[in-house]
Amino acid sequence: QGFGWGSRLGVDLPGEAAGFLPTKNWRDNDRPTPWRLGDTYHLSIGQGDIEVTPLQVASAFSAIANNGTLYQPQLAVSVNRPDGSILRTFPKKVIVEKIASTSTIRAVQQGLREGVLSGSSRSLQSLPVAAAGKTGTAQFGRDGKTHSWYSAYAPYDDPEIVVTVIVEAGGEGNAAALPIAK
Repeated sequence: QGFGWGSRLGVDLPGEAAGFLPTKNWRDNDRPTPWRLGDTYHLSIGQGDIEVTPLQVASAFSAIANNGTLYQPQLAVSVNRPDGSILRTFPKKVIVEKIASTSTIRAVQQGLREGVLSGSSRSLQSLPVAAAGKTGTAQFGRDGKTHSWYSAYAPYDDPEIVVTVIVEAGGEGNAAALPIAK
């Protein structure tokens, strides 16, 4: 929940979805079987009854990239006049100031970088800047079909951009979403 999953982030667009972050209480009350340790394991790797939006994933990656601050997503930083002077600014809004300890965030950053150096994101090594990222494959329905996900940020040492791509029914993350993100 620290990443804002399971709730709206408050982006300045209509129709934002909240997603769904399952809890032990929800499972115990709404399902015929109780929460088990395996449910915790599934949830920790993004499996099970979790539902997240691409915006939530991109916001989470942004928080990891910036060392732990989750900001409310917004479309603009400012509105400028034709001469370049600023007419109006939109200040950043912090949702969570510190989503995890510095050592935890650093470990995740290193893991995301390792995904590019030796994992399923190796094709990003050819970019002109160092990147960090993670592929994802999300099952849907009962036929074994999957959505292809990819999220990344760059440059790794001084992040300026986060990208999240989902290709519905696209297969594995490195097959469809990663090439688009690249």
